[in-house]
Amino acid sequence: MALRIIWTESASQDLKDIVLFIAQDNKNAAVNLARKVFEHIEKAAQMPQSNRMVPEKDDESIREAILKPYRIIYQVDPVREIITVLRIWHGFRGSPQF
Repeated sequence: MALRIIWTESASQDLKDIVLFIAQDNKNAAVNLARKVFEHIEKAAQMPQSNRMVPEKDDESIREAILKPYRIIYQVDPVREIITVLRIWHGFRGSPQF
């Protein structure tokens, strides 16, 4: 059973900013990237522990799915049966802020 997905305002804004930036040059690429992000999050909801822990955090509940060059960072709450998408972070920006 898949966990319910919740988006933080930061993660929603991250995705919006990324898609709008890419769409300036290539609308199809922007749509494809958004689709892939949602697919990765859906997979994480199905198997939340299958992705690695975020190396900067010493917390088993904070995980990330990699969609190069982006890091889809989420937190797992098995008791409430949710994953919370925290950030969509470009890897070249350094450590994620959350």
